[in-house]
Amino acid sequence: MSTELKNDLFIRAALAEQTERPPIWMMRQAGRFMPEYWEIKNKYSFLEMCKTPEIAADVTMLPVDLLDTDAAILFSDILVTPEAMGGDLSFEQGVGPRFSNPVRTWEDAKRLDVDVLPKLKYVADAIQVIQQRLNGRIPLIGFAGAPFTILSYLVEGSSTKDFKNTKLLLNNDPELAHYILQKIADLTVDYLNMQIAVGVDAVQLFDSWASALSWNDYKEFSHAYNQQIISKLNRSVPVISFCKGASVFAPLLIETNPNVISIDWNADIRTVKNSLPEGMAIQGNLDPFVLYADKKVIKAKILNIIESMRGEKGFIFNLGHGIMPDIPFDNVKYAFEVVKEFRY
Repeated sequence: MSTELKNDLFIRAALAEQTERPPIWMMRQAGRFMPEYWEIKNKYSFLEMCKTPEIAADVTMLPVDLLDTDAAILFSDILVTPEAMGGDLSFEQGVGPRFSNPVRTWEDAKRLDVDVLPKLKYVADAIQVIQQRLNGRIPLIGFAGAPFTILSYLVEGSSTKDFKNTKLLLNNDPELAHYILQKIADLTVDYLNMQIAVGVDAVQLFDSWASALSWNDYKEFSHAYNQQIISKLNRSVPVISFCKGASVFAPLLIETNPNVISIDWNADIRTVKNSLPEGMAIQGNLDPFVLYADKKVIKAKILNIIESMRGEKGFIFNLGHGIMPDIPFDNVKYAFEVVKEFRY
């Protein structure tokens, strides 16, 4: 962790300490809703941006400088780990990520390499460049994708709405699914601990597709591996666990013992917070679509969430998932101002 943070609001909230106002950052805050992002994106491919430390640092710093965020998040992607394992990854405009060599058989799975940290050195280099630029201004969050979410991309070969191939694997060959998940989990532990070692101030585990699963399948194919990962992390920094569309799994998220549970907009944040053990913080949970609305609506919806958390320790304001690319920048900036003007 940075020795002295000028603004440590996010860290204090993540450790469930009292703060004078909620800290705010937003998932995908270094993204496509900013014209400045496109100035960079039009010169490089997405993977070039991720793999070039100076460019990754430039993009990471955009929301820090333009929105005055309370935390920065490393500009990267959850799919850099499966790519390092041997996935042939590309990003297509309007389509999203694709793996041209999906993993669906034992033969495919055995080819997945887990001893790949050297291939991910560009992430460590980017963290060091970003921390030099931040110079203790605010904390830097590192992250990784959770095993089930990574598995689903590898098995489907692209984004999916129904997870047909993934669920077929879980049902017909659970042993193969567990074999792949364990490989991903082992790498994820190494990858997050590397990020902590080179200087991030917190880490977030993204289980973006957990909501595709039934309760029992979530326990077996997602929760068990997230629990394993979090138990093996160097806990010198706060750990955030995020499941999109999965507030229903909050009781299981608690079992993984993160410092912070990040929830989507489907749940009442105060109710979930009341269910957490003493000392566990919560992050969330504005529906990002609110940011398309009129400013008076944005303000009312934000204040509704913040007011509901009055008197609670350990609250980080965020969206329930990432910002969409066509949300007006001015609305995002206004949302930050509303939160930052608030006082408990």
